[in-house]
Amino acid sequence: MYTKKNSFLIGVSDVLPLMIPVVPFGIIFGAIGIELGFGPYITFATSIIIFSGASQIVIIQLLSAGASSIVAITSSSVVSTRHLLYGAVFNQYLNHLSIYWKLGLSYLLTDQAFAVSNEYFKENTENKFKHYHLIGSGLTLWLIWQFTTLIGIYLGSIVPDELGLTFTIPLTFLALLVNYFRKIDHLIVIVISGLLSILFYDAPFKSYIIISSIFSLLVASIFIRFKKK
Repeated sequence: MYTKKNSFLIGVSDVLPLMIPVVPFGIIFGAIGIELGFGPYITFATSIIIFSGASQIVIIQLLSAGASSIVAITSSSVVSTRHLLYGAVFNQYLNHLSIYWKLGLSYLLTDQAFAVSNEYFKENTENKFKHYHLIGSGLTLWLIWQFTTLIGIYLGSIVPDELGLTFTIPLTFLALLVNYFRKIDHLIVIVISGLLSILFYDAPFKSYIIISSIFSLLVASIFIRFKKK
């Protein structure tokens, strides 16, 4: 039987394994913010307001390098445009909710929350409380991200470089893809997306993310049509 509490707790449980690389990622961000000259309040505020690790790193790096606010905000927004794709996917499952629910859930919609909640939504379409799964996964990540950012702000500067914690940033996103390595068509799309990201890396405003996503979606649609035939 589906309940709000059960759906929420499943969301928490599903996202916890993905929190392993998020912890050092949050610490690294907090440390980077202080290292680049931002105060603890501004650094922590970005985690609350933006709540997107990659976008936060982009915006503080650009601002510290002397970029204008418009360039920094635009570039950070482009990096986060993948969330438009997440929202489009979830709309088919959550279109019965009010606009207030959708606005609240959109704040919690991160890469990790999308990865686990999307699988849950596909397998539990009849659950009218399935959006509580997204609350559970998204809120879990939010709490851990805020806490680890604080740790990074106050303790990150003393973490020795030889620990190699910076590697956990790409590892965070790689962990989201592991589940999709099992199917050859998924693997092909992932490889194509990665190669296109490298090819178009110097595109203006970091738009290589959108360019590679569009081409990858085109490849995915061709695969789907081919499989149906």
